[in-house]
Amino acid sequence: MTGKALHKPYHEILKHPYDFRVRYRFLSQEEGGRRNPPFQGYRSDFEYAQKAQEDEGLYMIWPEFEDEASNVIIDNDLMISNSGTARMWIIDPELRSTHQKRIKLGIKGYFREGARRVAECEVIEIGSLLSNPTERKK
Repeated sequence: MTGKALHKPYHEILKHPYDFRVRYRFLSQEEGGRRNPPFQGYRSDFEYAQKAQEDEGLYMIWPEFEDEASNVIIDNDLMISNSGTARMWIIDPELRSTHQKRIKLGIKGYFREGARRVAECEVIEIGSLLSNPTERKK
């Protein structure tokens, strides 16, 4: 008998708290978005809505979706809601200083799958962005 697939929270894997939180909305298929919402563990890229001169375009900042009570969704078999909140994790710590200058309350961005914007989001909380590591562990 196999057990239910459970998501291992990123704070356990990455060994630090989340960087920031967003309110997101997945675009409909008619808007160029996904046919279905993803499952927990989804690894999209992040794009700032407002471009900066030093902007590299897409960044490895992954969402970790929350339920209505702001708890991380652990059940990998549960389809994510079309809109809600997510904790955001900057995967490359060496780019964290770049994001520390840009991420502010109200900043808008997108979840991207390659060239396609699939969700829009807005920063609603700064987590440990300013204190999380800015170098790779050796």
